[in-house]
Amino acid sequence: MASYEAIKNFDDDDVEMALPHNQISESRSATVNGETINNIEDHRSTSSRHQQPQNKPQRLVSLDVFRGLTVALMILVDDAGGLIPALNHSPWNGLTLADYVMPFFLFIVGVSLALTYKKLSYKVVASRKASLRALKLLVLGLFLQGGYFHRVNDLTYGVDMKQIRWMGILQRIAIAYLLAALCEIWLKRDDETVNSGTSLLRKYRYQWAVALIISVLYLCFLYGLYVPDWEYQIYTEPSSLPKTFSVKCGIRGDTGPACNAVGMIDRTLLGIQHLYRRPIYARMPECSINSPDYGPLPPDAPAWCQAPFDPEGILSSVMAIVTCLIGLHYGHIIVHFKDHRVRIVYWMIPTSCLIVFGLVLDLFGMHINKVLYSFSYMCVTAGAAGILFVGIYVMVDVWGYRRMTVVMEWMGMHALMIYILAACNVFPIFLQGFYWGSPHNNILVLEERHRIDMVLDNQQDSETYVLFHDV
Repeated sequence: MASYEAIKNFDDDDVEMALPHNQISESRSATVNGETINNIEDHRSTSSRHQQPQNKPQRLVSLDVFRGLTVALMILVDDAGGLIPALNHSPWNGLTLADYVMPFFLFIVGVSLALTYKKLSYKVVASRKASLRALKLLVLGLFLQGGYFHRVNDLTYGVDMKQIRWMGILQRIAIAYLLAALCEIWLKRDDETVNSGTSLLRKYRYQWAVALIISVLYLCFLYGLYVPDWEYQIYTEPSSLPKTFSVKCGIRGDTGPACNAVGMIDRTLLGIQHLYRRPIYARMPECSINSPDYGPLPPDAPAWCQAPFDPEGILSSVMAIVTCLIGLHYGHIIVHFKDHRVRIVYWMIPTSCLIVFGLVLDLFGMHINKVLYSFSYMCVTAGAAGILFVGIYVMVDVWGYRRMTVVMEWMGMHALMIYILAACNVFPIFLQGFYWGSPHNNILVLEERHRIDMVLDNQQDSETYVLFHDV
């Protein structure tokens, strides 16, 4: 079984992370006069004076396929999640298929960074480039998710800066990318030789120390901060005065929707007017008569049901960094170990430990919760990402079954473009620009009406079948 060495082809115009196109490849290293030639970041390096590798580099296809599969899952969740509750995000505690999307992206970021910064000529230059790339993604997230583009069927543009949403999916990825990139650039022992699992941990022990410190700080904040009573306002009608709701808390360590430290930190630092206005917990039975879907409030709905809450908040994004650092470890295994069997063994050990540990924590009360990005949620989803990545790696890079994954590979190579067009409503908004007679007679509205009719017809057919079957 052939073995490969991961190397990275750099492109200054690419944002080297999970969503954009990463030019990550593997090749056999060539040796000339006892020195190994590696493809490093600086194209002006002395590599031009050495003999080039004879074998043409091959891409690490499994990473592109994994990224493309995650993008496809994201699109499926966005389009079908409202119709199929099993595909939609869990209203609070629990885990659904949609809840894996964000951790998978963060995991891919980490793997990519390990290959990107395998060899560094200038750490300061690499840090500046990483900071600039993170800033670009942060600005893009503010523009796409901050509220400038209208929601589907809204047909208005612009955003009130008093109410712009500061956090979001791209912003979270930018934060995790920057912290993980700086750890990879500065916190590794360049003089440490890796020839075993123990030496691997020793070489990157400072990165693991960062992950441990972040996890401990998150747990201290989540379970140690006191959450006081708070209130918020909503406008029931455009011309009426806002209605004020008071939420009673006065508690520590609560992980429910109303009185958790994650929401309190966001309300304090970001401002409640800058949070996501369609909270996921509005689909809970306490807040919706159509639960697990959105719906009218029950008569005895608690006061917090309509309060804004950001699923990509500040404290929850802290734990997201740990997922990225775990992906970084999986990338280190690619860099330092060349045999497929060794890689798979070293991948499956942390994968199994993470899943078992996360499930045990959930069993003992630290519930799996995507919105809070709980420690148990981080463990289970990072372990699941490891399982999926190993499976794709074996199928694509070891066994060579690439034809059946060519579409996912293409999607992975153009993930950021697909995300902007599909998940950020850019393509639907483009379609809404074409209408018949009235702006509300557009393609999307007609398609939505047709889909609702099909759902009603299916429900009617099911009821008829049950009626005659009972008779």
